[in-house]
Amino acid sequence: MATFQVDVVSAEESIFSGEAKFVALPGENGELGILPRHTPLITRIKPGAVRIQRPDGQEEFVFVAGGILEVQPDHVTVLADTAIRGHDLDEAKATEAKKMAEEAMKNAKSDIDFAKAQGEFAAMAAQIAALRKYRKK
Repeated sequence: MATFQVDVVSAEESIFSGEAKFVALPGENGELGILPRHTPLITRIKPGAVRIQRPDGQEEFVFVAGGILEVQPDHVTVLADTAIRGHDLDEAKATEAKKMAEEAMKNAKSDIDFAKAQGEFAAMAAQIAALRKYRKK
């Protein structure tokens, strides 16, 4: 069975490092699926779930709030702005942060403030959606 090395790294720490049979994640232009010997690729990723299928059949789940993906035939690296392991996600905190971002959008005094709040709102909405999808599994 062919596998490849996967590393998911945030600015704070290494979130996952290990072998995988398959990785799925939210690319800038849609969902990406990576298998062993994939064509080299560098692209931005959107907030959402990174699903890593390990050789033993278990699935790892990591929420990323955007970043960069680098694919080589035998190695995948996800450089995330923020990354949280699936089992560490807290829906109540994410929902509260989403509400705060929504309030900040309403009260924005400039386009920059609005754009910042809008980005936070989108990231929290993606985190909640990813968490709900993860919990269904």
